[in-house]
Amino acid sequence: MERIVRQTMLFDFYGELLTEHQRSAYEDVVMNDLSYAELARLQNISRQAAYDMIRRCDKQLEEYEEKLHLVERFLAIREEMKEIESAARELKEGSKDPKVLECAEQILQKAGAIIHEL
Repeated sequence: MERIVRQTMLFDFYGELLTEHQRSAYEDVVMNDLSYAELARLQNISRQAAYDMIRRCDKQLEEYEEKLHLVERFLAIREEMKEIESAARELKEGSKDPKVLECAEQILQKAGAIIHEL
C-alpha cells in the first residue's frame, strides 16, 4: 500500500514531465488499478511491454524526486504544520487568558487551512 501512495505522490508532483502516452498508461495502472494485461490490451502492446513502460515511468519519477526533492519537502512541511497545530491546541487547552486563547484559535484555523491545502 505504501508503494502505491508513493507512486501516486510522485505522479502528482512530476506526472506532467512524462510524455502524454506514459502519463496515460501510468495513470491507468497506478490510479485506475488496471492490470498490466488490461493496459496491454488497451494499448495494443504485450503485457511485458506494458510492465516495462510502467517500470521506466517509476524510475523516471524517482529520478525527478532524487534531483528536486519536492515530495520530501512537501511531507516535511506537512509534518511541521501538524506540529504547529498540535502546539496551538496544547496552548489553547492550557490557558485561560482570553488573548492567548484567541491567538491559539487563530493559529489553529490558519494551520488547519494550510494542512487542508497540502
